[in-house]
Amino acid sequence: MSNDLPDLRASHEDRERVVDVLRVAAADGRLDAEELDMRLESALSARTLGELADLTGDLPIMRADRDKDLLVVEQHGGKYVREGRWPVPARIELRTRECRVTFDFTHAVFTSDVLRIETDMVHGKLFFVGSQDIVISTDGLILTYSKVRLRPKNTAADARVRIELVGKLVHAKVIERRA
Repeated sequence: MSNDLPDLRASHEDRERVVDVLRVAAADGRLDAEELDMRLESALSARTLGELADLTGDLPIMRADRDKDLLVVEQHGGKYVREGRWPVPARIELRTRECRVTFDFTHAVFTSDVLRIETDMVHGKLFFVGSQDIVISTDGLILTYSKVRLRPKNTAADARVRIELVGKLVHAKVIERRA
């Protein structure tokens, strides 16, 4: 959805995408039930892309794409936390600035035995919380004034899940905590 053409007519797919963003925001506690209902009604009756953009302008962009194997997190500032019983896709794209991100895998449900996290993080912290049977690989990570603090692992043969952390970190930290 483009903010460059706010008067362009919205499609059913545009409306559905905004509905998904609103539901995720409500699940994360960013919208209460009353505000969610109001915004959902407005989204479903919106005629233009500009009307839809107004409904999500104060929310970080977090979307589980139609492909359930991908979660995209884009956020500037604040915190992003996934915890509890949540479905972990096969891939996460993480694009954050000045943000603290926590992925708690303690009760998470993995859809794959390999999770690839593609990072583009500037001035932030990335926390992983999980059990001993998760192995994190940082071979594909480019660090610029950044630190990675991982717990000693058993062997890769004992791993239930392998997390491949790739991409770049600039003035950022990766910290792993065991549950």
